[in-house]
Amino acid sequence: MTDALTERPGDLDNEIEIVEDRLVNDMGLSDKPESLGRQAWERFRRHRLAILGMVLLIMLTLAFYIGPFFVAFEIEEINILDRSQGPSWKHPFGTDDLGRDLLARTLRGGQFSLRIALFTALLATTIGMIVGAVSGYFGSVIDGVLSFFVNVMLTIPVLLLLIIFGRQFGARPNTMAVLIGLTAWLRASRLVRAQVLQLKEMEFVQAARAAGAGAGRIISRHLLPNLVGILLVEITLLAGTAIILESTLSFLGLGVQPPDTTLGTLIAEGKGSLDVRPSRVLIPGGIVTIIILSINFVGDALRDAFDPKSGTE
Repeated sequence: MTDALTERPGDLDNEIEIVEDRLVNDMGLSDKPESLGRQAWERFRRHRLAILGMVLLIMLTLAFYIGPFFVAFEIEEINILDRSQGPSWKHPFGTDDLGRDLLARTLRGGQFSLRIALFTALLATTIGMIVGAVSGYFGSVIDGVLSFFVNVMLTIPVLLLLIIFGRQFGARPNTMAVLIGLTAWLRASRLVRAQVLQLKEMEFVQAARAAGAGAGRIISRHLLPNLVGILLVEITLLAGTAIILESTLSFLGLGVQPPDTTLGTLIAEGKGSLDVRPSRVLIPGGIVTIIILSINFVGDALRDAFDPKSGTE
């Protein structure tokens, strides 16, 4: 009898715990709240076009960097007997006026185009992030000077600046990426400035300032992490813009010059034979179109994924 009484409190505790667990499970309180990254991914993966765009970008990237190892011809290998040929089993994309295999040149051109797009997007976003954050956080005279400079730069056509700088500093892939990046950060800076102006008045920033945190710490630790979504979207938009600008300059004869090549360079080289062999323009032009569309699909999905309002739609 005594043993039964001594065991009863423990049994009651176990039963209470079981009942509490059931209540918690029934009410859904046991589910841990999803992180912001998880919520963003759930929104992103619902965009089928964005998933398709990511798959296409991955496939093209692998083709550009792995494909050259499986091509039988070198990039600058000249064969006069095979010059100006259309697509065939031997040369799937045909050959140019010097007999060079266009498949090998397209794969190499894709490498440089993607490299220019990525480097330009990262450089322009970084510059825009720094200028916008400083302008929005400090305000006053600093904001006035930087905003005036940005507004003046926005009135100057980007293509005109690139033509002038391209002639002055040369047109190698790295140089072209830097030039485009130095002229494409203006939109990013205005977006970041607008967000910082809102965020710096919020309670968590005011609390950090009251605790003695400096401007650099507040910007880097409290403001910029809240701009990740906007910056990711801006990177995708700038990458597509960089490819378009580089292709436009190459079509005008002001882009990347031989022996380097990009997809835009291949389009420029083939425009003279458009009536005879349109494949020389359509193939690299089609690849550029696929890359830009894929980047835009991913950018649209990222914008919706990091937009808090999208979760209530």
